[in-house]
Formats: sequence, C-alpha cells, structure tokens
Amino acid sequence: MKKNSPSENGSTLRSLPSVDECLLRLVRSDVLARLGKRRLTDIVRQAIADTRRSLLAGKEFADINQTIDALVSEFASKSLNRRLQKVVNATGVILHTNLGRAPLSTEARAAVIAASGYCTLEYDVNTGGRGVRAPLAERLLAELTGAEDAVVVNNCAAAAYLVLKAFAAGKEVIVSRGELVEIGGDFRVPEILAESGAAMREVGTTNRTSLEDYNAAVGPTTGMILRVHPSNYRVVGFTEQASLADLASLAEKHGIILFEDLGSGALLDVSRLGVSDEPTVRDSVNAGAHLVAFSGDKLLGGPQAGIVVGKRELVESLRKRPLYRALRPDKLISAALEATLLAYSRDTAVDEIPVLRMIAEPVDSIRDRAAAVAEKIRQAFEQAGFKIRLREGFSTTGGGTAPLAKLETCLIEITHPENSPDSIAAKLRSGEIPVISRIENDAICLDLRTVEDAERLISGLLETISGNASRSDEQIPT
Repeated sequence: MKKNSPSENGSTLRSLPSVDECLLRLVRSDVLARLGKRRLTDIVRQAIADTRRSLLAGKEFADINQTIDALVSEFASKSLNRRLQKVVNATGVILHTNLGRAPLSTEARAAVIAASGYCTLEYDVNTGGRGVRAPLAERLLAELTGAEDAVVVNNCAAAAYLVLKAFAAGKEVIVSRGELVEIGGDFRVPEILAESGAAMREVGTTNRTSLEDYNAAVGPTTGMILRVHPSNYRVVGFTEQASLADLASLAEKHGIILFEDLGSGALLDVSRLGVSDEPTVRDSVNAGAHLVAFSGDKLLGGPQAGIVVGKRELVESLRKRPLYRALRPDKLISAALEATLLAYSRDTAVDEIPVLRMIAEPVDSIRDRAAAVAEKIRQAFEQAGFKIRLREGFSTTGGGTAPLAKLETCLIEITHPENSPDSIAAKLRSGEIPVISRIENDAICLDLRTVEDAERLISGLLETISGNASRSDEQIPT
C-alpha cells in the first residue's frame, strides 16, 4: 500500500471533520433516536480517533466522511446489540438458559405490564394498611404442591442458600457423593454449603448411596440431610439411591431436617407430555421432605424465582430471616409468578404456559409448521445459493432439566456450498430480528418447536437474504 508523505498526511488530517460536523449529518438518523446525543457523541469521537490512527499509519481513504460514518454505524450497532433484545429461538432447546429460559405466558406478560406501575405489592386494599408480599403466589404454591406453606426468593440458588444458612450453619449436612453437582457455571453444591457455614458430610459413592450410609453418618452435630435432584445429568447402570420416603423416616427418627433441592420444579406430571424421570414437587412433599426448593423458570414455566415449600413453622422461620429481605423477588417477578400459577389452578397450564405447550406439541404439528416456513423462504434462499430441506430430528428441554429427554421434531436444514454453518449462523444473529439457530451435521438447523411466532421467524430469515424484513400475508400455522 502506498504510504502518504508527511505533508500529505498533515493535509489529510486537517480534512478530518469535527465531532459537531459528524453529528449534524446524523441529526435525523435512527441511531440518534435510539442512542441519544451523549452516547452517539462518544461513538463519533471514537470513530474519528480510529480514522486518525489509520491515517497516521499510512492508510488511504477515498472519502473520509464516508469512512467515519461507516465506523459510527458499526460501533452503534455493537452498542445496541449489548442490550437485552427479543430474539427468535429456533434452537429447539426449550429452556435455553442463555436466552432467558422459560418464555412467559400471555397472562404473565400482561400481569408484568400491569404491575410495572403502582400496584398492591405490600398493600392491603381491604384495610388500607401494609400487606404481605405476594400472598396469592404463596397460597397457590402451597395448594398446588400439598405443602403447608411457601416462600419465594429470586432464584433457586438463593432458596438453597437461605435454607442452609437458616437451619444448617455450624452443623453437619449429610449429602450423597453422587449429588455433589454443578448446575450451570456458578452453582456447585459443595461451595453453597461452605458459603452457608454448614459442614458437608459426604456419604456413599458416586453411583451407590444406601439408607445405611446416611444412618451411619448421623451424629450429634448433624443438622440436615440434603437431597439434590440431578437435574442436568443421570447416573445409570450399577446404581443405588435411598428413597426420599426412607430418608424422611430417618430424619424424623433423629429429629433433623430433610431438605430436597429439586431444581426443575414440575407442578404436574410431565411424563404424559413425553418427559420422564422428572418428579413433581407434590411427590417430594408427599414423601415427607420437610422443605423442598425449586425454580420458577424451568418446568414450572414462569419467571426466574426460587421457591421453598414445606412445613409451616420452617417456612415461616425463613420468612422472618433478615437474609430473606435481601433475596425476595420484586413486584414484576411476583406478578408473573402469580399469573403463571393461576393457570395451574385453572387446570389450563398445558394450553397457556409456553414451556408446557412446546413440550406437548406433536411432531406432526411441528412438521406442518416447518413445511410452511420452508415454502415461504425457499425461493429467496435458493436464488441466493442456499439449499433447504426438511429432516427429522430431536428437541431438548434444556435448562438443567430432563437430560435424557428427546422430543421428536422436524428441522429446517439450511446449507450453502460457499458459506460455513458458523458464518450463516452469525448472519442470522446479526439482523434486526436475530434468529438463533443450531448447527448439526455441518448444517444450520431451525427447530420450530421453540418458535412461537412463525411470521417473525420468516421476516428474520428473509432479512438475512435481502435486507428487507418482508412479511407474507398468508397465515402460517401456529
């Protein structure tokens, strides 16, 4: 590349526009409206500085203003992409942790909007005085699980920590070696136990822990037996696990607490929807667990929340702890959880709650929807050199639930002879309507099981090809 002479460089540098000149060109732009003047000014300064460095390094530009405007557009796009934004989940992973796990029901979303203003979070309209936070959610949780009482905090890790801190600090907690799990990238059972001030007493082996192993470990400093449901893995083959009912009898015999961290929080039997080996919360309560903790945003299908149900005196003790105040949910979580639980109370959960509806959708229905989407995009994609076909595949529940569950589905497979799957996936993510796909067998795969709005998916796909978020007037099966 030809290097500019010092005099040429000086002349070119003097041609750099000022920040005000650049902002004047952007005064009517969409990016100004979306970012605001202060943030856009910072981006313009960055673009001018980058251009100045390139000039000093000897790089030549045909049009300085055009170069700076392109950098501003690039930096602005990256800045906006850092915000929370709506995406199309076409991965087939129903509880996709990185995409926010459970999508809320229509009723829950409406409840969040209603509660976003002033609401009766801790106000009793009957007395005009202070009320209890989220009393309906806690009453519904007790009714739906058969527990005596319930309390809600902001996530399941917080629920487990609250229980351990309240009842096991300075005491021994007996836990099977096969249940010392890591869930996600941050939650490890041994670390939570240590943080709570409890001493961990490991029993059994990774694959076999008998009732006698627990019984032999009980001593004068034992405060709790902890049972952890292996949400994101299974040990199969030569295994043994003491039943929850037997552990409850053992705990009662020695006057200690049996606490189960159930994790996924199924409020109904999901085996009838095709997901096996996931106990319900009611099963644990009926088996005799004194306290059971579970998530609100997994198989329950609601907002992120940690829920503890169980014996009234124990739950009430949790509610009185100063730590509870630091962990309790806000008004938006409380509203969404109430609306979600009301669907269970009405026996309409499978129809109303997206997670359950997605799990229950038969493969024939998904195949019909996939075929309709493929037909809508086929012409534009094939003209651009892509190949599209339908093939059979599997969806997963994800989110640390039912790791062995494989739900039959139909995939839209997209390939291109010159573009790698990674580059196609990146392009799909970069549009105004980000489409999140999965790569399988060296191809882009779109799974309609996790796509609620097929028209939005089509718009995002066509935008990738043409830059125009086109929408067809024809109705796509939903």
